[in-house]
Amino acid sequence: MTKTRFTKILSVLLCLALVVAIALTVVGCTKKNEEPSTTAAPVTQAASAAEEVTKLGEGEKVFTFVAKDYDGNETKFEISSNASKLGEALLEQKLIAGDESEYGLFVKTVNGKTYDGSDKVYWMLYIDGEMAPTGVDSTDLVAGKTYSFIAEKSNY
Repeated sequence: MTKTRFTKILSVLLCLALVVAIALTVVGCTKKNEEPSTTAAPVTQAASAAEEVTKLGEGEKVFTFVAKDYDGNETKFEISSNASKLGEALLEQKLIAGDESEYGLFVKTVNGKTYDGSDKVYWMLYIDGEMAPTGVDSTDLVAGKTYSFIAEKSNY
């Protein structure tokens, strides 16, 4: 009697294994009729949007201007100008604004984003990736250079 019972259980298990094997084969061999995606992933779209350059102005000197706010949003411009100073060229295009003082222009707004120092965030001027040794209104405008205003938090 035990041998008959063992044989029945073994037969049921083998049948179940066969059913599972057939089901996996059918599912694995089914052809999907999906069209390949033609839209780019959001990351790719964001990368190409970040590489867009807005062209502004008219003049002999062509330079790159980058505005990067405290949240990391970056906007690039290619600016043409005949100005002798960077501040003059950026003011002409209404890309910067601020307060005049005995020390020069204290830039509070760049590309429409304002940081007035109340939260210890300020606009810092860079020339070709190096912190500028002069203020924006006393920085000579040189064709081919990249000038950047980057919002940074002060430790003071």
